[in-house]
Amino acid sequence: QVQLVESGGGSVQAGGSLRLSCAASGRTSGRYTMGWFRQVPGKEREFVVAITRSGGNTYYADSVKGRFSISRDSAKNTVFLQMNSLKPEDTAVYYCAATNSIISRTVSSYDLWGQGTQVTVSS
Repeated sequence: QVQLVESGGGSVQAGGSLRLSCAASGRTSGRYTMGWFRQVPGKEREFVVAITRSGGNTYYADSVKGRFSISRDSAKNTVFLQMNSLKPEDTAVYYCAATNSIISRTVSSYDLWGQGTQVTVSS
């Protein structure tokens, strides 16, 4: 069973940067499409970005396009989310997710989830 563990969250002022990591146990992460989602209390979990197995294709939510960047290091079984020009509205718990399916923006398409890491952006 693959397990996902996020790290790198924290507090930052608006305009700052954070880099999130998602480490997958086992040597199977290269078989998964990986995604990042975020959630604030009282709202549904929303798609942020996803990357294909090969890393050759990525898809971003419009709200983060041009500011966030996803990458993966299959040798280290790790996916990264570089977040620049952060805004207060980016404040949320960020979740890493994995799916055996094709790349998707929907929560229900993902089978594996990390525990989440808090990102707080102050104005």
